[in-house]
Amino acid sequence: MFAPTLRDDPAEADAPSHRLLLRAGYIRQLTAGHYSLLPLAVRVRAKVIAIVREEMEAIGAQEMLLPALHPAEPWKRSGRWDLMGQEMFRLQDRRGADHALGMTHEEIFVTVARELNSYRQLPQQWYQFQTKFRDEPRPKGGLMRTREFTMKDAYSFDADLPGLDASFNAYQGAYTRIFERLGIAALPCEASSGAMGGSDSTEFMCPSDVGEDFVVHCPGCGYAANIERATSVLPATSDAPGLPSPERFDTPGVRTIDDLVAYDAPGERQIKTLVHILDGTLTLVLLRGDHPLNEQKLRDATGATDVRPADPSEIQDALGALPGSLGAVGVSLPVIADEALRGRRDMFTGANTDDVHLRGVDVDRDIDVGLWADLREVTAGQRCVRCGERLEIRRAIEVGHIFKLGDRYARALGAEVLAPDGRRVPVIMGSYGIGIERAMAAIVETHHDDRGIVWPLSVAPFQVAVVPAQSDDPAVAEAAETIYQALRSEGIETVIDDRAERAGVKFRDVELTGIPFRVTIGRRGLAEGTAEVTTRTTAETTKLPLDSVLTHLQTLLTA
Repeated sequence: MFAPTLRDDPAEADAPSHRLLLRAGYIRQLTAGHYSLLPLAVRVRAKVIAIVREEMEAIGAQEMLLPALHPAEPWKRSGRWDLMGQEMFRLQDRRGADHALGMTHEEIFVTVARELNSYRQLPQQWYQFQTKFRDEPRPKGGLMRTREFTMKDAYSFDADLPGLDASFNAYQGAYTRIFERLGIAALPCEASSGAMGGSDSTEFMCPSDVGEDFVVHCPGCGYAANIERATSVLPATSDAPGLPSPERFDTPGVRTIDDLVAYDAPGERQIKTLVHILDGTLTLVLLRGDHPLNEQKLRDATGATDVRPADPSEIQDALGALPGSLGAVGVSLPVIADEALRGRRDMFTGANTDDVHLRGVDVDRDIDVGLWADLREVTAGQRCVRCGERLEIRRAIEVGHIFKLGDRYARALGAEVLAPDGRRVPVIMGSYGIGIERAMAAIVETHHDDRGIVWPLSVAPFQVAVVPAQSDDPAVAEAAETIYQALRSEGIETVIDDRAERAGVKFRDVELTGIPFRVTIGRRGLAEGTAEVTTRTTAETTKLPLDSVLTHLQTLLTA
């Protein structure tokens, strides 16, 4: 067996899963974001896929396999050829035609769905396991964030919205069962659909210190949402009537919200003015002074695909001042404001003159807000919108994502069916994804100790490792081989470590690779007619007669 374990932690590994999968001989890096899966990893991956496949088939989903290389045409018809930006790998064939490596497969599944022609053929549930490619700017964490990975992506096709609701609920139940079987403590969270579009988006998040996402969670009622979607209750405010019109006053050296507090302007009474470029349009984004902006909320509210903060030179040219003295009073630029500012009076903001601010600003009277939206990022300790308890924020790994697409892709690509009343209507879609290798990494993140990986039995590469402590002793080797063959003949996935290594080296490798049970055969035990069975999760060792080892392990595996 090729299982090249390492004695020391690789210097390039940061996350525990990255470090342990490298050390235990599961993966090797080819280049940034691209990993070779070695034999042990392939066995784990196959078990993860088998569990996902069983739960997909249990809800009536049918497996397909669609191309990984896509022509540009369906992506252009959906509008996502430009929307996806630099994350999409693009290329031209020898005839000069544009193609892309598939980031996801909504468009391509819809091309198949165009063969549906009647509501009587619905619902349909289709899924695949296919390689996806995303040109991540910063691949990291081993299998956590890669540029090439396996996705189980599924798509539902229904005749109407109630049908979509039923499909969505079926997948939500299937995902709950999948993650329970994988040993992943996944929390369903409200989420943004991002560039995929749609509504009723739910992410399954695994709490972990190395997670790149943040989950807002209420310990009181269980409310959970990705920080890109989360909201909270704000204490009621009471403003004074203010001034008949905004009044200018000098604020030399004031550059930040905190600087302005010295002028009797607490953060909750300041209007923070941010300048962003949304799809090429310079736009003012307003929040309460003590509230941070969540950029994904801005994207979701506006539908903008290219969003970035404006450069100081762009701000100076448009407003005549530098950041620190900016405001939206009297400007003719587009203005988007957070809901926390709605109806506020007697506020402070910049005057668009360096070192000058305004007091007595009435938002409704003095600022022409073109769009109101929830833009602020929730912070820990704010109150839950459902029960009023204080919210917690946790790091987490996204292991699954389901959302309702509606008819966006069906309309764009012409997937229609005949409705009961004779009209042709677009099919209603849902999309449901699980990253296979990321799920493997998430399992390791939450199932390891200082000796190595501790795989749940459901996904371990082998269930049992047989270790002859002295492989050069013919009697020990023969006894170990006999138990090995007996376990295999009963369908127990078993590996034997008959290398000419010290027993301690073998024990360390079994622990490092995370095999759930170890059977040790040694000279002393063999003289007594016994073997030892060690459980990886508890490190408990039981001495048994040789002829009881099989029955004992069958009991452990059944339990």
